[in-house]
Amino acid sequence: MKSTTTRITGGPLASLDLVALGARTGHLWRSETLTFAGVGGIQTLPVERPVDGGGVAAQLESMTGDNELPGHPGTGPVALGAFPFDRTVSGVLHVPDVLVADDGEYRWMTRLSVDQDSAVAAVMEAAAQNEPAEATDLTVQPGRSATSWRDDVVAEARDRILAGRLRKAVLARELHVNAGGPIDTARLIERLATRFPAATCFAIDGFIGASPERLVSRSGRTVRACPLAGTAARSDDAGVDAANIEALRASTKDQDEHRITIQWLLSELLPFCSYVDAEPEPSVMTMANVHHLATIVEGMLSEPAASILDLVGAVHPTPALGGAPQAEALQLIEELEGMDRGRYGAPVGWVDADGNGDFAVGIRSTQVSGDRATVWAGVGVVGQSEPAAELAETQAKFRAVLGSLLS
Repeated sequence: MKSTTTRITGGPLASLDLVALGARTGHLWRSETLTFAGVGGIQTLPVERPVDGGGVAAQLESMTGDNELPGHPGTGPVALGAFPFDRTVSGVLHVPDVLVADDGEYRWMTRLSVDQDSAVAAVMEAAAQNEPAEATDLTVQPGRSATSWRDDVVAEARDRILAGRLRKAVLARELHVNAGGPIDTARLIERLATRFPAATCFAIDGFIGASPERLVSRSGRTVRACPLAGTAARSDDAGVDAANIEALRASTKDQDEHRITIQWLLSELLPFCSYVDAEPEPSVMTMANVHHLATIVEGMLSEPAASILDLVGAVHPTPALGGAPQAEALQLIEELEGMDRGRYGAPVGWVDADGNGDFAVGIRSTQVSGDRATVWAGVGVVGQSEPAAELAETQAKFRAVLGSLLS
């Protein structure tokens, strides 16, 4: 089984909406730099953890055939995947039979053992799929009551932090949605992509979301990350919204939480890099529902350059999704949350045969199965945390996915 990558310069695929295509097939990656839409069957690559990036690259290399864009990241065979949050649980990568991609410079199609005409026909057939009737009888139930989560989870974690047992813990809660009929995932994906144009929108094996946070990417020897830590709610009132931004910038609690993540990420990436650095001060990233503190981290990988999967294994979970120190925080999460995070907060992204790739943090996400969906939201708890404020933050974050599910 060999791949063939060809440039698209005309014909029916040249103007095709790849987000709409990926929404219909359920295989989509759309970041600010690259969009993939998968069509047809899927080759699966089981992946043990910790991930052997070189082993995965060898499996993809064995599929590599003709390529009209040799060396261009994202060409040749590409695997998409969303790993479990638990680093001890194995994952799966998915290699679509046909993958249509666009990075603003080129548009191309990669096919595995499928002739050109059949691949184009399959893509056009998928793009023309009728949308199913949308379920409208949706009910939402919390996995744990809001008051119990506030008092028994967040307050307990804060008290342990104040007692000196750790510096930060990220605690999440879940909501269960019952639609009374199959959830129209294509419509959900398109709504998320429209409402959050700056987010990384993804759909992989029923795991759907619009993440604002890049975990880590690799293009050649360049490595990048953009961690988020520190959040403020949006407001429809312009004056209130501006005040929320200024309060976020001035917040000692949020600045400390952010600094923990940046310092940790730099230390974890440094062994792979000839140099790595971060912006001196965080900026404010504004999404449709919340504001975040964000800092761009960038470096140059040492030779031989580590695979994106090796970098993912080194940095997941960051203190923005786990806490600090990491081992103590993960133990506290397991003790207090009382739920399975699944792929929430975990790495979701793509890798090619050269080890290039891009992984986001699987937040603002939902796992959809038939007529049911699970939605998660989390917060970083530190010594200055107010449990009621942390609860309100989850409610603001839930709106990203619930608004697209329920509207």
